[in-house]
Amino acid sequence: MRLLVYNIRYATGVGPAFHLPVPGAGYLRSSKRVLNRITNFIKESRPDVVGLIEVDTGSIRTGMVNQAEYIARSLDHYSTYQCKYGVQSINKFMPIVRKQGNAFLAAPGVHGERFHYFETGIKRLIIELEMEEVAVFLVHLSIKYRHRQLQLRHLHELVENATRTAGKPVIVAGDFNTFWGEHEIFLFMRASGLRSANTARLPSFPSGRPRRELDFVLYSKGIEVTNFEVPDVRHSDHRPLICDFEILRPARATQENTHRETPDVTVLTLEA
Repeated sequence: MRLLVYNIRYATGVGPAFHLPVPGAGYLRSSKRVLNRITNFIKESRPDVVGLIEVDTGSIRTGMVNQAEYIARSLDHYSTYQCKYGVQSINKFMPIVRKQGNAFLAAPGVHGERFHYFETGIKRLIIELEMEEVAVFLVHLSIKYRHRQLQLRHLHELVENATRTAGKPVIVAGDFNTFWGEHEIFLFMRASGLRSANTARLPSFPSGRPRRELDFVLYSKGIEVTNFEVPDVRHSDHRPLICDFEILRPARATQENTHRETPDVTVLTLEA
């Protein structure tokens, strides 16, 4: 299977024009041209599952175009999306902002989705996509360090519960906003039994000259990553992540985990 994760910045593009006439003004206007470039890139990548961060689900910024559905139609994919703010957040009642969300696009084989919410931070949405052989969580963590740590604790509980109840391997992906990279989520990964697919620690932000590893694909036992890349694509301020993986059959997974976890033992025989 192929998973593509991409913070598309509402298809507002990058560069000096994004900040004119005043800083941040670019967030108020989307570009059909940029959206088409993003759509074409995703289509050419032929993913089975797409996790989109910062997607506009139909505000005046996009001319009422739902970007998740627009991209999904070109892929002939199922789509699910939700506003990324908490249920009681005032942001859910504000123009444009209330249409800012995250989304999953997936080929047939989806068994259902669940929407969870962090208890802290402004961006609180967690989308859980259940497929036949794997459960995938999509997140966009807080920009504040303290809030991120509390969110990671909540996420650990969700991952643990999904592994226990569904009995499927788990993937956690998205924009973690980790300014210290993998070091910041080391304890979360250990506690949750997850590994990063990005073994080379390739940075993904900013897209022009990436310096920080903000975006992640983390996976549990029962999954084998066969390829991982951060393409040089600059349609947003983040570069996308592409992860190819296979679901290991129980016998193979058990054998692999035993091989990884069993230490080498040297037996000494004493002769009389």
